[in-house]
Amino acid sequence: MSSFTRSAQQWATFARSWFVIDARMQPPGKIATMCSVRLQGKHKPIYHALSDCGDHVVVINTKHIAFSGNKWEQKVYSSHTGYPGGFKQVTAAQLHQKDPKAIVKLAVYGMLPKNLHRRTMMQRLHIFADDELPEDIRANLTEELAQPRKIPRKLSEYTQEEIDAFPRLWTPYVETHMHTQSALKHSKARINALTTCSAHVCNTAHKNQYRRS
Repeated sequence: MSSFTRSAQQWATFARSWFVIDARMQPPGKIATMCSVRLQGKHKPIYHALSDCGDHVVVINTKHIAFSGNKWEQKVYSSHTGYPGGFKQVTAAQLHQKDPKAIVKLAVYGMLPKNLHRRTMMQRLHIFADDELPEDIRANLTEELAQPRKIPRKLSEYTQEEIDAFPRLWTPYVETHMHTQSALKHSKARINALTTCSAHVCNTAHKNQYRRS
């Protein structure tokens, strides 16, 4: 390896890179994990807990984040103004409607270490509700990080050939109806046979009891 290559690698290691992450249809926790690693510099070989060697992270499309299940209504964010009666709680849906960037910001802030570097790291986090970036930030971007989860395709995005080739999980209604009718006939016949048999057994037992008495 030439000295020029080693110098370039060293310069790239110590320089602050700019990463961009698309948060569309992604859970905030996964996005916050990726941001926390880059902001702290844990992806670099020169990382140390006492050194500030992290990079810049740009998060776009935060207004299109996604929660699993019913977390939009179940997850609650608490805050306090410091004055009596200043305790407030809002759901994730209410907070996201008020500020589309707040959920991602709080998630990243909670995953950073609780030390004096925390505020400095948060200054290198740039969050945008949509995909429109200022020219100065767009010019500094060096790498786009892959989304942590694959976005599921909508039904309208599938072709007709893919829909026809999709395996069927149930039988058509006509066949099901025919099978149901035949099953009902067999069940009725079994019920009639069981009824006749039980009636015959009861009559026999009654006659035997009458003879004994």
